[in-house]
Amino acid sequence: MESFTFHNPTKIMFGKNQTTHLGAQMHKDGIQKCILIAGKGSIRKNGAYDQVIDSLEKAGIKYTESWGVEANPRLPKTCEIIAHAKEYGAQAVLAVGGGSVIDTAKAVAAGLYLKDIWNAFIRKEMIKQALPIYTVLTVSGSGSEMNSEAMITNIDTCQKWSVSSPFIYPRLSIIDPSFQNTLPFKQTANGAMDAISHILEFYFANEKPITTLTINEALLRTITEMTDLLQKDPRDYNARANLAWGSTLALNGLSGVGMKGGDWSCHDIDHAFSALHPEISHGEGLAAILPAWIEYLSEREPSRFLRWAKCVWNEDNVSLAVRAFRSKLQSWGLATSLRDLSIKPDELDQILEMIMVTPTIGGIFKLSKDDVRSLLMLAY
Repeated sequence: MESFTFHNPTKIMFGKNQTTHLGAQMHKDGIQKCILIAGKGSIRKNGAYDQVIDSLEKAGIKYTESWGVEANPRLPKTCEIIAHAKEYGAQAVLAVGGGSVIDTAKAVAAGLYLKDIWNAFIRKEMIKQALPIYTVLTVSGSGSEMNSEAMITNIDTCQKWSVSSPFIYPRLSIIDPSFQNTLPFKQTANGAMDAISHILEFYFANEKPITTLTINEALLRTITEMTDLLQKDPRDYNARANLAWGSTLALNGLSGVGMKGGDWSCHDIDHAFSALHPEISHGEGLAAILPAWIEYLSEREPSRFLRWAKCVWNEDNVSLAVRAFRSKLQSWGLATSLRDLSIKPDELDQILEMIMVTPTIGGIFKLSKDDVRSLLMLAY
């Protein structure tokens, strides 16, 4: 087991009606005015917006609003919101939505102190400070509500890149699972797949941290079981709550304790998919590539994947576990091949070039350009 330091500064308030405490918490932190960032309007339908505004107004916190963040959030919108926040004189950033909204909020919070926020993503500027970030989560999966990562897409350059900084941990995240009752099941399943991938890209990194592996196996089984239950009844609060909390734990640092940092090659590959085709959801892109990645690498090192087969899928054979994994994703209505994602064969070379900005990708399993080409063909 590797040496580690575990620290997560984000405060979580979890459960029904916790949003009513948001304004008081922000007031306690000395916040007088904030910018509220949201997507296309679903928070008006699920009740989150009304609760947030009521809480802010009762606490005497002034606010301005910026709407229209899209899935796979894009750089122009981020820059637009940064300008809005500067003009308003915001003292904090409040994200009400899912991972895309929260990632945008993180970029905005840091971007107020940078010449150009994209410079942070391409490593030309360091994030040295940011406005306080508050979130009200309405879609689980990304884990952005309790970590220090953000992802933005530069459409002009076809780059979907991430940034990490301790300054962009949310100060407070509120998770009320009941806000997610109105999600289409496909969106719930996409979030579940995202959380599963976060766990697995740590899980295969190291066989020695048994405690972390066992926690991760429990999370994988729980996320799968709760998603199955929500497919039958989207208003099953207990299932919704357990899925939401499991998804948060998948990427708040816990799932990587004692590992070697994880691998993340599947994320790198999927980012090329959605940079070229922003309509491809992150979860569904991962559903298409992750089983193929396991299948491809298990031929090199089957013992590394056997524990997953046994402990998660109750199979003694990795190939049978991969088949069960794909079958489960298909039962949720997710794409499990690049063809299912409507990626054309003549786009594979462009995708390959977008992925291979370095000679190899992957943390634990180093994949060359030829490896990635073979993997894309296997996933096609």
